Amino acid sequence: MIDRKRIQEIVGEYDASKLKMGMIASHSALDVCDGAVEEGFRTLAICQKGRDRTYTDYFRCKRDAGGKPLRGMVDEFVVMDKFKGVMEPAFQKRLREDSVMFVPNRSFSSYIPVSEIEESFEVPMVGSRNMLRSEERGEQKDYYWLLEQAGLPFPEKIESPEEIDGLVIVKLHHRVKRLERGFFSASSCDEYMEKSRALISQGVIDEESLGDARIERYIVGPVFNLDFFYSPLEREYSPIELLGIDWRFETSLDGHVRLPAPQQMTLNEGQKVPEYTVCGHNSATLRESLLEKAFELAEKFVSASREHYAPGIIGPFCLQTCVDKDLDFYVYDVAPRVGGGTNVHMAVGHPYGNALWRAPVSTGRRLAMEVRRAQEEGRLAEIVT
Repeated sequence: MIDRKRIQEIVGEYDASKLKMGMIASHSALDVCDGAVEEGFRTLAICQKGRDRTYTDYFRCKRDAGGKPLRGMVDEFVVMDKFKGVMEPAFQKRLREDSVMFVPNRSFSSYIPVSEIEESFEVPMVGSRNMLRSEERGEQKDYYWLLEQAGLPFPEKIESPEEIDGLVIVKLHHRVKRLERGFFSASSCDEYMEKSRALISQGVIDEESLGDARIERYIVGPVFNLDFFYSPLEREYSPIELLGIDWRFETSLDGHVRLPAPQQMTLNEGQKVPEYTVCGHNSATLRESLLEKAFELAEKFVSASREHYAPGIIGPFCLQTCVDKDLDFYVYDVAPRVGGGTNVHMAVGHPYGNALWRAPVSTGRRLAMEVRRAQEEGRLAEIVT
């Protein structure tokens, strides 16, 4: 792991009056860029050839002679053959010379090996570099381990297919779409075997990934992705903020639930088992009596992250939860960085973030607000790793 002092030295050499917000152009990049522009920063999107036009054409920023944004939010862009080009020493030097504050997202830690991010990416990151590894299920100290240390509720792990005695979700990677899910549900060992064989024959999953899959009890209830923010700069008020809540549209699961039961029964073998690939998000709120429970989850998570992943979580993080019939939360996934659903609040802000800050505050804008505050108070070293 790169010594944090080294990163703090680098950010100390930045021209604080010319900071730029940079990120991999995928996942939540538009939200981050939009928030940065709202707070007066210029933006740099690092694109991959063949999937760049969203950023280079359609959301490119136009400014007037005084620098006021007139449309779009991507000021500058670099198009690379592969995202991994961001690791080239010459390109990292360019980022440092441009005083880029780099915002990690899931695409960054998916397309770049986490070990390389930890050891070789010498660019100040607004967030928790050492916590990115916790997203890799099966790591010794993955997010399930951290949830256990924090005393947070999460779905019970089922050790083997033979122990399935009720509805479970089987978590593993998609065989072809390596960054997507090959999840499936089952309520018995026989159903597990039947579905897994079908998905293997269809090329959706493979034997190796199935062997490493996590089987956990399925929580029957709605899904709430809790988009939090932790500010290491805040001393007077709570450093933990609930900005908003989102939930996912998943293919082909959402297509299944839109069909009447008789039509579901007529689906062929290739259609019968739904896939859980995330393709979009929507916004939600919680009933107010549940908000304190949500904050308790965040308090415990932040405390555990500081104890086991010093300096702990910095900036945005997302606890992905289900709520059961007794109104109890279960954390089934954790994003120790910008969540995947924050674009749903882009420009208009999050319900809770707006109410808290009395302005349209999305996750992207809240992140830029933190950088602005650190810039003005001479505390950039406190928000980078």
